[in-house]
Amino acid sequence: MSKIILPWFRVHIILLNDPGRLISVHIMHSALVAGWSGVMGLYELILLDTSDAVYNPMWRQGCYVLPFISRLGVVSSIYNWNIGIISSTAIQWTYELVIIAHLVLSGLLIGAAFWHWCYWDLDVFLSSRSGKLVIDLNRVFGIHLALASMLCTGFGLCHLTGYFGPGFWTSDSVGLLGSIRYIKPTYSIIGLTPYCYGVISSHHISAGVFGLIVSLWHISTRPGPSIYSLLVMGSLEGVLSSSIIAVYFAGIISSSLMWFGSLTTGLELYGPTRYQWDNGYFTLNIEARVNSMDRLLTLASWEQIPDKLIFYDYLGNNPAKGGLFRSGGQIKGDGIVQCWLGHASFELGSLEVSVRRMPAFFETFPVVLIDKGGTVRADIPFRRAESLYSLEQTQVSLQFSGGILSGSEYQTASLVKSYARKAQFGQMLAFDRKTSAADGVFRTSLRGWFTFGHACLAFLFWFGHLWHGGRSLFKAIWTGVTTSSELLAGVEYGRNEKLGEGTTKSSAFI
Repeated sequence: MSKIILPWFRVHIILLNDPGRLISVHIMHSALVAGWSGVMGLYELILLDTSDAVYNPMWRQGCYVLPFISRLGVVSSIYNWNIGIISSTAIQWTYELVIIAHLVLSGLLIGAAFWHWCYWDLDVFLSSRSGKLVIDLNRVFGIHLALASMLCTGFGLCHLTGYFGPGFWTSDSVGLLGSIRYIKPTYSIIGLTPYCYGVISSHHISAGVFGLIVSLWHISTRPGPSIYSLLVMGSLEGVLSSSIIAVYFAGIISSSLMWFGSLTTGLELYGPTRYQWDNGYFTLNIEARVNSMDRLLTLASWEQIPDKLIFYDYLGNNPAKGGLFRSGGQIKGDGIVQCWLGHASFELGSLEVSVRRMPAFFETFPVVLIDKGGTVRADIPFRRAESLYSLEQTQVSLQFSGGILSGSEYQTASLVKSYARKAQFGQMLAFDRKTSAADGVFRTSLRGWFTFGHACLAFLFWFGHLWHGGRSLFKAIWTGVTTSSELLAGVEYGRNEKLGEGTTKSSAFI
């Protein structure tokens, strides 16, 4: 008796030769995505603390799904709390309704996947002429593109603009005025105007219309024999290879937009980016606000700075500061913020100095006080015996403006050193470390996890594209079929009987 050796990708080969079960696994994949999002959203909603949206937002609590739900227009709960202004004309979706809708959809898709797995031998896949298993992959591509284009156009024309949808989360450049608003398309319908929310709706409308035109062309026309053979259009694995590279492109783009920041990833929902800390984005904005006010009223000027803007200017909110693979939200690292202590102004006699802030990827950093020209004027030395700039020797004083310590002055070296260490992290905040069980180890935010996960998946798709593309283009080599084109055609999708349903001349080459 001969021994049958099945390769590790045997289950994939079953799917290549079984259109009914291929549909089944596609439906099951959609069910898993919808189910995961529903269950994850429910988990986050149960644990979410909504008592303080300024100092304890959802992105610091480790929420992953809720920010994406909020971005698309759902900002309220049936328990009478919300994170933004709700339009009176919008459909009143709540977090709970969205979660229930995803769970119900997941259940229906699972049932449909089971049905298609059991009833795989459908007449729709049989040719009326020959009675053989045939699928027009070119027309299938056109149908998929048409459906995706209609969805894209509808999202831009209806959901974003508010005609039949709630709109989109928008905000200002420093993330203070975020809420759900309608996005009117720009005058350039193509959507190429930079730094404008209108390009989001314009891009979806134009891309959807263009895709719909292309899809109709693919449905109604046939490729020539040369391009059909060159692009291996008769092979489902060739179609899979082309599809994977599109997903790779989407993964890389979404990862980049999340990490570097964009109009679609608002600060209130996803937190600051690393580059805003590196470039002193919030610090410069705060100083510009203070300088625009009366310099004689320094204390009053700092008290008028919004708490949310102060909160952004803190190193612990930097997604690059906390390492990956540390479980929990950012509040598990440094705790829940209670209040702002105030802006610390260090003075060496009549000279104003400031603490050099810690870069993003440093775990420890020397405490150095510099003047406006960048010259070191004081520090906390590692070896005080050899120091000339220690705070005890230079007699640096400290004064607070704004916050709960507004107007307080300190000259004691131990207190000044303590606040100088805190000043390395940006604005000084008081934390509740006991309630949140903080361990002092920084975590990354939603931006870090999203970028890491989608970048890894994108590169897996890239390698999958190369693998399946190579198998499709060089099929004659790995199958060993080189005698005639008729035999080679036997390994193409739609030419074989279902694997395991008897032996045929063509199926022997799989």
